Amino acid sequence: MSHIVIAGGGFAGVWAAAAAARVRGDAGPRITVIAPSEEMVLRPRLYETDPERAVVPLRRVLDPIGVRHLRAAVDEIDVEAQVVRAGEAEVGYDRLVLAAGSRLARPELPGARRLFDVDTIAGARRLAAHLKGRGGFTAVVVGAGFTGLEIATELAGRGRVVLVEQAEVIGPDLGPAPRPAIEAALDDLGIERRLRTTLTAVEDDAAVLSDGTRIATDTVVWAAGLRASPLTAQIPGRRDALGRLEVDARLRVTDPVQAVFAAGDVATVRSDAGHRVVQSCQHATPMGKTAGHNAAADLLGLPPIDFDPAPYVTDLDLGAAGALYTRGWEREVAHTGAQAKEIKRWIMERIHPPVNADRLLALAGQVNLPVPF
Repeated sequence: MSHIVIAGGGFAGVWAAAAAARVRGDAGPRITVIAPSEEMVLRPRLYETDPERAVVPLRRVLDPIGVRHLRAAVDEIDVEAQVVRAGEAEVGYDRLVLAAGSRLARPELPGARRLFDVDTIAGARRLAAHLKGRGGFTAVVVGAGFTGLEIATELAGRGRVVLVEQAEVIGPDLGPAPRPAIEAALDDLGIERRLRTTLTAVEDDAAVLSDGTRIATDTVVWAAGLRASPLTAQIPGRRDALGRLEVDARLRVTDPVQAVFAAGDVATVRSDAGHRVVQSCQHATPMGKTAGHNAAADLLGLPPIDFDPAPYVTDLDLGAAGALYTRGWEREVAHTGAQAKEIKRWIMERIHPPVNADRLLALAGQVNLPVPF
Protein backbone atom coordinates (compact mmCIF):
# COMPACT_ATOMS: atom_id res chain seq x y z
CA MET A 1 0.00 0.00 0.00
CA SER A 2 1.32 3.47 -0.87
CA HIS A 3 2.28 5.84 1.91
CA ILE A 4 1.88 9.59 2.48
CA VAL A 5 4.24 11.02 5.09
CA ILE A 6 3.61 14.45 6.57
CA ALA A 7 6.52 16.06 8.39
CA GLY A 8 5.03 18.44 10.93
CA GLY A 9 2.06 18.57 13.29
CA GLY A 10 1.02 22.20 13.11
CA PHE A 11 -1.74 23.85 11.09
CA ALA A 12 -0.35 22.84 7.69
CA GLY A 13 0.50 19.31 8.78
CA VAL A 14 -2.79 18.53 10.51
CA TRP A 15 -4.91 19.94 7.70
CA ALA A 16 -2.77 18.13 5.11
CA ALA A 17 -3.48 14.88 6.96
CA ALA A 18 -7.21 15.60 7.11
CA ALA A 19 -7.39 16.52 3.43
CA ALA A 20 -5.45 13.42 2.40
CA ALA A 21 -7.71 11.25 4.58
CA ARG A 22 -10.78 12.78 2.99
CA VAL A 23 -9.54 12.07 -0.53
CA ARG A 24 -8.53 8.46 0.16
CA GLY A 25 -11.88 7.56 1.74
CA ASP A 26 -12.16 4.09 3.23
CA ALA A 27 -9.29 2.68 1.21
CA GLY A 28 -6.15 4.18 -0.16
CA PRO A 29 -2.72 5.29 0.97
CA ARG A 30 -1.56 5.04 4.55
CA ILE A 31 -0.98 8.43 6.16
CA THR A 32 1.60 9.14 8.84
CA VAL A 33 2.24 12.44 10.59
CA ILE A 34 5.75 12.72 12.05
CA ALA A 35 5.96 15.33 14.79
CA PRO A 36 7.96 15.40 18.04
CA SER A 37 5.16 16.52 20.34
CA GLU A 38 1.91 14.88 21.41
CA GLU A 39 0.27 18.28 21.00
CA MET A 40 -0.72 20.46 18.08
CA VAL A 41 0.34 23.95 19.11
CA LEU A 42 -1.84 26.88 18.04
CA ARG A 43 0.99 29.40 17.79
CA PRO A 44 -1.27 32.43 17.18
CA ARG A 45 -2.53 32.00 20.77
CA LEU A 46 0.82 31.73 22.53
CA TYR A 47 0.89 35.42 23.47
CA GLU A 48 -2.16 34.88 25.70
CA THR A 49 -1.84 34.67 29.48
CA ASP A 50 -2.75 30.98 29.63
CA PRO A 51 -0.69 29.03 27.04
CA GLU A 52 -2.60 25.82 27.80
CA ARG A 53 -5.45 27.19 25.68
CA ALA A 54 -3.11 26.94 22.71
CA VAL A 55 -2.71 23.15 22.57
CA VAL A 56 -4.80 20.30 21.17
CA PRO A 57 -3.76 16.64 21.65
CA LEU A 58 -2.86 15.31 18.22
CA ARG A 59 -4.40 11.92 18.94
CA ARG A 60 -7.82 13.54 19.38
CA VAL A 61 -7.58 14.95 15.88
CA LEU A 62 -5.73 12.21 14.00
CA ASP A 63 -6.99 8.97 15.55
CA PRO A 64 -10.64 9.43 14.46
CA ILE A 65 -9.60 9.86 10.81
CA GLY A 66 -7.23 6.89 10.78
CA VAL A 67 -3.97 8.83 10.58
CA ARG A 68 -0.95 7.48 12.42
CA HIS A 69 1.19 9.81 14.53
CA LEU A 70 4.87 8.94 14.87
CA ARG A 71 6.20 10.96 17.77
CA ALA A 72 9.69 11.91 16.62
CA ALA A 73 11.62 14.81 15.15
CA VAL A 74 12.58 14.50 11.50
CA ASP A 75 16.36 14.54 11.20
CA GLU A 76 16.94 13.70 7.56
CA ILE A 77 15.03 13.63 4.30
CA ASP A 78 16.51 11.51 1.50
CA VAL A 79 14.62 12.54 -1.62
CA GLU A 80 16.47 10.05 -3.82
CA ALA A 81 15.55 7.05 -1.69
CA GLN A 82 12.20 8.64 -0.66
CA VAL A 83 12.95 8.00 2.99
CA VAL A 84 12.51 10.13 6.10
CA ARG A 85 14.72 9.45 9.10
CA ALA A 86 13.33 10.47 12.47
CA GLY A 87 15.18 9.37 15.58
CA GLU A 88 15.67 5.61 15.26
CA ALA A 89 12.90 5.26 12.68
CA GLU A 90 13.35 5.11 8.93
CA VAL A 91 10.08 5.75 7.12
CA GLY A 92 9.61 5.33 3.40
CA TYR A 93 7.15 7.49 1.48
CA ASP A 94 5.48 7.64 -1.89
CA ARG A 95 4.50 11.27 -1.34
CA LEU A 96 5.94 13.62 1.26
CA VAL A 97 4.31 16.79 2.57
CA LEU A 98 6.90 18.96 4.29
CA ALA A 99 5.03 21.04 6.87
CA ALA A 100 7.72 21.50 9.50
CA GLY A 101 6.90 25.15 10.16
CA SER A 102 9.21 27.96 11.17
CA ARG A 103 11.25 28.94 14.16
CA LEU A 104 12.30 32.17 15.80
CA ALA A 105 15.52 33.67 14.47
CA ARG A 106 17.42 33.81 17.75
CA PRO A 107 20.19 36.36 18.24
CA GLU A 108 23.79 35.70 19.18
CA LEU A 109 24.47 38.17 21.97
CA PRO A 110 25.72 38.04 25.55
CA GLY A 111 23.10 36.53 27.85
CA ALA A 112 20.88 35.26 25.01
CA ARG A 113 20.02 32.17 27.07
CA ARG A 114 18.09 34.49 29.43
CA LEU A 115 15.70 35.56 26.68
CA PHE A 116 12.04 34.55 26.81
CA ASP A 117 9.83 33.96 23.78
CA VAL A 118 6.30 32.99 22.78
CA ASP A 119 7.38 31.11 19.66
CA THR A 120 6.92 27.61 21.11
CA ILE A 121 4.66 26.12 23.76
CA ALA A 122 7.72 25.47 25.91
CA GLY A 123 8.72 29.12 25.60
CA ALA A 124 5.22 30.37 26.39
CA ARG A 125 4.96 28.08 29.41
CA ARG A 126 8.35 29.27 30.67
CA LEU A 127 7.31 32.93 30.40
CA ALA A 128 3.94 32.24 32.06
CA ALA A 129 5.65 30.45 34.96
CA HIS A 130 8.18 33.27 35.31
CA LEU A 131 5.44 35.91 35.59
CA LYS A 132 2.89 33.88 37.57
CA GLY A 133 1.52 35.88 40.48
CA ARG A 134 3.67 38.90 39.66
CA GLY A 135 2.60 42.45 38.99
CA GLY A 136 4.37 45.75 38.64
CA PHE A 137 7.31 44.21 36.77
CA THR A 138 9.19 45.73 33.85
CA ALA A 139 9.27 43.76 30.60
CA VAL A 140 11.34 44.57 27.52
CA VAL A 141 9.88 43.21 24.27
CA VAL A 142 12.26 43.16 21.31
CA GLY A 143 10.57 43.37 17.92
CA ALA A 144 7.51 45.49 17.13
CA GLY A 145 6.00 43.25 14.50
CA PHE A 146 2.83 41.21 14.83
CA THR A 147 4.01 38.93 17.66
CA GLY A 148 5.88 41.66 19.51
CA LEU A 149 2.89 43.97 19.50
CA GLU A 150 0.55 41.26 20.75
CA ILE A 151 2.76 40.13 23.63
CA ALA A 152 3.64 43.73 24.56
CA THR A 153 -0.01 44.80 24.76
CA GLU A 154 -0.91 41.60 26.62
CA LEU A 155 1.71 42.35 29.28
CA ALA A 156 0.93 46.05 29.53
CA GLY A 157 -1.87 45.59 32.03
CA ARG A 158 0.48 43.83 34.43
CA GLY A 159 3.51 46.09 34.47
CA ARG A 160 5.74 48.50 32.59
CA VAL A 161 6.50 47.50 29.00
CA VAL A 162 9.32 48.83 26.83
CA LEU A 163 9.01 47.93 23.13
CA VAL A 164 12.33 47.89 21.23
CA GLU A 165 12.40 48.07 17.42
CA GLN A 166 15.41 48.54 15.16
CA ALA A 167 13.33 50.15 12.39
CA GLU A 168 12.24 53.76 12.39
CA VAL A 169 8.58 52.91 12.88
CA ILE A 170 6.38 50.54 14.83
CA GLY A 171 5.17 47.53 12.83
CA PRO A 172 7.45 48.13 9.82
CA ASP A 173 6.12 45.07 7.98
CA LEU A 174 2.48 45.97 8.65
CA GLY A 175 2.57 49.06 6.47
CA PRO A 176 1.39 52.62 7.12
CA ALA A 177 -2.41 52.17 7.09
CA PRO A 178 -2.82 50.54 10.54
CA ARG A 179 0.03 52.45 12.21
CA PRO A 180 -1.99 55.40 13.64
CA ALA A 181 -4.40 53.01 15.36
CA ILE A 182 -1.51 50.92 16.70
CA GLU A 183 0.32 53.98 18.00
CA ALA A 184 -2.85 55.25 19.69
CA ALA A 185 -3.31 51.87 21.41
CA LEU A 186 0.28 51.86 22.64
CA ASP A 187 -0.21 55.36 24.00
CA ASP A 188 -3.41 54.31 25.79
CA LEU A 189 -1.60 51.39 27.38
CA GLY A 190 1.44 53.43 28.36
CA ILE A 191 3.88 51.29 26.36
CA GLU A 192 7.24 52.96 25.89
CA ARG A 193 8.93 52.73 22.48
CA ARG A 194 12.62 52.68 21.63
CA LEU A 195 12.96 52.95 17.86
CA ARG A 196 16.13 52.65 15.77
CA THR A 197 17.44 50.59 18.68
CA THR A 198 18.49 46.98 19.19
CA LEU A 199 19.23 44.70 22.11
CA THR A 200 22.95 44.13 22.68
CA ALA A 201 23.04 42.08 25.90
CA VAL A 202 20.82 40.48 28.53
CA GLU A 203 22.06 40.51 32.10
CA ASP A 204 20.53 38.82 35.15
CA ASP A 205 18.75 42.02 36.07
CA ALA A 206 18.89 44.24 32.99
CA ALA A 207 18.49 44.61 29.23
CA VAL A 208 21.27 46.57 27.53
CA LEU A 209 20.32 48.48 24.38
CA SER A 210 22.42 49.68 21.48
CA ASP A 211 22.07 53.33 22.53
CA GLY A 212 23.73 52.50 25.85
CA THR A 213 20.50 52.40 27.86
CA ARG A 214 20.38 49.79 30.61
CA ILE A 215 16.81 48.89 31.61
CA ALA A 216 16.40 47.12 34.95
CA THR A 217 14.40 43.95 34.29
CA ASP A 218 14.51 40.18 34.51
CA THR A 219 12.01 39.75 31.67
CA VAL A 220 13.23 40.25 28.10
CA VAL A 221 11.03 38.75 25.40
CA TRP A 222 12.51 38.20 21.93
CA ALA A 223 9.96 38.51 19.10
CA ALA A 224 12.07 39.47 16.09
CA GLY A 225 11.90 37.38 12.96
CA LEU A 226 11.03 33.86 11.77
CA ARG A 227 12.92 31.43 9.54
CA ALA A 228 11.63 28.34 7.79
CA SER A 229 12.59 24.98 9.28
CA PRO A 230 16.15 24.04 8.32
CA LEU A 231 14.72 20.83 6.81
CA THR A 232 14.01 22.88 3.68
CA ALA A 233 17.75 22.82 2.99
CA GLN A 234 17.50 19.06 2.43
CA ILE A 235 15.02 19.45 -0.43
CA PRO A 236 16.41 20.44 -3.84
CA GLY A 237 14.69 23.58 -5.08
CA ARG A 238 14.64 27.35 -4.97
CA ARG A 239 14.23 29.16 -1.64
CA ASP A 240 13.41 32.70 -0.64
CA ALA A 241 15.15 34.91 1.92
CA LEU A 242 13.26 33.20 4.76
CA GLY A 243 14.42 29.75 3.64
CA ARG A 244 10.99 28.82 2.27
CA LEU A 245 10.79 26.43 -0.68
CA GLU A 246 9.15 27.69 -3.84
CA VAL A 247 6.15 25.56 -4.79
CA ASP A 248 3.73 25.64 -7.68
CA ALA A 249 -0.01 26.29 -7.47
CA ARG A 250 -0.57 22.68 -6.42
CA LEU A 251 1.97 23.03 -3.58
CA ARG A 252 4.42 20.67 -5.28
CA VAL A 253 8.07 21.56 -4.85
CA THR A 254 9.28 22.54 -8.30
CA ASP A 255 11.39 20.14 -10.39
CA PRO A 256 13.29 17.95 -9.92
CA VAL A 257 11.51 16.70 -6.75
CA GLN A 258 8.25 15.28 -8.04
CA ALA A 259 7.20 13.40 -4.91
CA VAL A 260 7.46 16.28 -2.43
CA PHE A 261 4.85 18.87 -1.52
CA ALA A 262 5.42 21.70 0.96
CA ALA A 263 2.92 23.76 2.94
CA GLY A 264 2.79 26.35 5.68
CA ASP A 265 5.78 28.32 6.87
CA VAL A 266 8.26 26.19 4.90
CA ALA A 267 6.73 27.12 1.53
CA THR A 268 6.21 30.20 -0.60
CA VAL A 269 3.46 30.34 -3.20
CA ARG A 270 1.46 33.08 -4.89
CA SER A 271 -1.58 34.16 -2.92
CA ASP A 272 -2.81 36.26 -5.83
CA ALA A 273 -1.36 37.89 -8.92
CA GLY A 274 0.68 40.41 -6.94
CA HIS A 275 1.48 38.78 -3.61
CA ARG A 276 2.98 35.70 -2.05
CA VAL A 277 1.76 34.10 1.17
CA VAL A 278 3.00 35.20 4.58
CA GLN A 279 3.95 32.93 7.46
CA SER A 280 0.60 32.71 9.22
CA CYS A 281 -2.10 30.18 10.12
CA GLN A 282 -4.41 32.00 7.69
CA HIS A 283 -2.26 30.73 4.84
CA ALA A 284 -0.91 27.55 6.45
CA THR A 285 -4.40 26.05 6.77
CA PRO A 286 -5.46 26.26 3.10
CA MET A 287 -1.91 25.38 2.02
CA GLY A 288 -2.08 22.22 4.12
CA LYS A 289 -5.48 21.31 2.72
CA THR A 290 -4.24 21.83 -0.84
CA ALA A 291 -1.01 19.86 -0.36
CA GLY A 292 -2.75 16.97 1.42
CA HIS A 293 -5.47 16.73 -1.21
CA ASN A 294 -2.95 16.73 -4.04
CA ALA A 295 -0.58 14.23 -2.40
CA ALA A 296 -3.44 11.72 -2.12
CA ALA A 297 -4.97 12.60 -5.48
CA ASP A 298 -1.57 12.12 -7.12
CA LEU A 299 -1.39 8.53 -5.88
CA LEU A 300 -5.01 7.74 -6.70
CA GLY A 301 -5.11 9.27 -10.17
CA LEU A 302 -7.66 11.90 -9.15
CA PRO A 303 -7.83 15.54 -10.28
CA PRO A 304 -5.58 17.95 -8.37
CA ILE A 305 -6.65 21.34 -7.03
CA ASP A 306 -4.89 24.69 -7.11
CA PHE A 307 -4.15 26.81 -4.08
CA ASP A 308 -6.81 29.53 -3.93
CA PRO A 309 -6.93 31.24 -0.53
CA ALA A 310 -9.55 33.63 0.78
CA PRO A 311 -8.85 37.38 0.57
CA TYR A 312 -6.11 38.42 2.97
CA VAL A 313 -7.10 39.87 6.35
CA THR A 314 -5.31 40.49 9.64
CA ASP A 315 -6.51 40.88 13.20
CA LEU A 316 -3.99 42.27 15.67
CA ASP A 317 -4.79 41.87 19.37
CA LEU A 318 -3.97 45.03 21.32
CA GLY A 319 -4.70 43.87 24.85
CA ALA A 320 -6.91 46.16 26.90
CA ALA A 321 -6.97 48.59 23.95
CA GLY A 322 -9.02 46.11 21.90
CA ALA A 323 -7.79 44.94 18.52
CA LEU A 324 -7.27 46.05 14.94
CA TYR A 325 -8.88 44.25 11.99
CA THR A 326 -7.66 45.03 8.46
CA ARG A 327 -8.55 43.90 4.95
CA GLY A 328 -6.31 43.43 1.95
CA TRP A 329 -2.57 43.56 1.42
CA GLU A 330 -2.52 47.29 2.10
CA ARG A 331 -4.09 46.46 5.47
CA GLU A 332 -6.84 49.03 5.28
CA VAL A 333 -8.44 49.36 8.70
CA ALA A 334 -11.96 47.90 8.85
CA HIS A 335 -12.60 47.57 12.59
CA THR A 336 -10.88 48.75 15.76
CA GLY A 337 -11.36 48.55 19.53
CA ALA A 338 -13.98 46.28 21.05
CA GLN A 339 -15.51 45.26 17.72
CA ALA A 340 -12.16 44.08 16.35
CA LYS A 341 -11.54 42.30 19.66
CA GLU A 342 -14.73 40.27 19.25
CA ILE A 343 -13.63 39.30 15.75
CA LYS A 344 -10.23 38.27 17.15
CA ARG A 345 -11.91 36.07 19.78
CA TRP A 346 -14.08 34.50 17.06
CA ILE A 347 -10.99 33.73 14.96
CA MET A 348 -8.99 32.33 17.88
CA GLU A 349 -11.77 29.90 18.75
CA ARG A 350 -12.20 28.72 15.17
CA ILE A 351 -8.57 27.97 14.47
CA HIS A 352 -8.95 24.91 16.73
CA PRO A 353 -9.40 21.86 14.48
CA PRO A 354 -12.57 19.92 15.37
CA VAL A 355 -12.10 16.54 17.02
CA ASN A 356 -15.24 15.19 15.35
CA ALA A 357 -14.10 13.17 12.33
CA ASP A 358 -17.04 14.05 10.06
CA ARG A 359 -16.69 17.76 10.78
CA LEU A 360 -12.91 17.67 10.33
CA LEU A 361 -13.11 15.89 6.99
CA ALA A 362 -15.85 18.23 5.78
CA LEU A 363 -13.76 21.29 6.62
CA ALA A 364 -10.72 19.68 4.99
CA GLY A 365 -12.57 19.85 1.70
CA GLN A 366 -13.28 23.56 2.05
CA VAL A 367 -9.97 25.13 1.10
CA ASN A 368 -11.26 28.69 0.89
CA LEU A 369 -12.91 29.71 4.17
CA PRO A 370 -13.10 33.52 4.31
CA VAL A 371 -13.67 35.27 7.62
CA PRO A 372 -17.21 36.74 7.42
CA PHE A 373 -16.34 40.26 8.56
